[in-house]
Amino acid sequence: MSEKLILVAHVAGAFGVKGEVRITTYTADPRALMDYGPLLRADGSHGLTLTAARPTKDGLVARAREIATKEEADAMRGLKLHVPRERLPDPDEDEFYLTDLIGLQARDPSGVALGTVKAVQNFGADDMLEIAPAEGGPTWYLPFTREAVPELCIADGWLLAVRPAEVGEREPD
Repeated sequence: MSEKLILVAHVAGAFGVKGEVRITTYTADPRALMDYGPLLRADGSHGLTLTAARPTKDGLVARAREIATKEEADAMRGLKLHVPRERLPDPDEDEFYLTDLIGLQARDPSGVALGTVKAVQNFGADDMLEIAPAEGGPTWYLPFTREAVPELCIADGWLLAVRPAEVGEREPD
């Protein structure tokens, strides 16, 4: 599939006994899922079509065209739901989606290409850019902070990457 798919939610399981499903959302407004049309699986195939939804503390309780029973809802548990990037609203000026960073060239302050942003990861603290080095080899991580990425030119396809200073020898504890 050539479209860039964005993970927006996952099915958390059944809600009640009448075929409703709990959906954990990753969107600012959980109800926005109703506006995105059919939700897709990671491979781009059809996932769910929401027909009704109400917000909860973790996302939504929803009815879906494909689910009629509690058992069918439970069988969907863990299903990751995506939408094509084009269906998301345009970000405001000076805003962007993290997925827009993927594919950008990372340059050092002198303009030398360090590599390409392969992914944006979050291991629990802050977002990290996973950089695939231009010369090949294992990927490395760059904190996505203003200090480490002081300049971002998405339209031009690059970002300025200031690698943290190399750590010298550690003092014994």
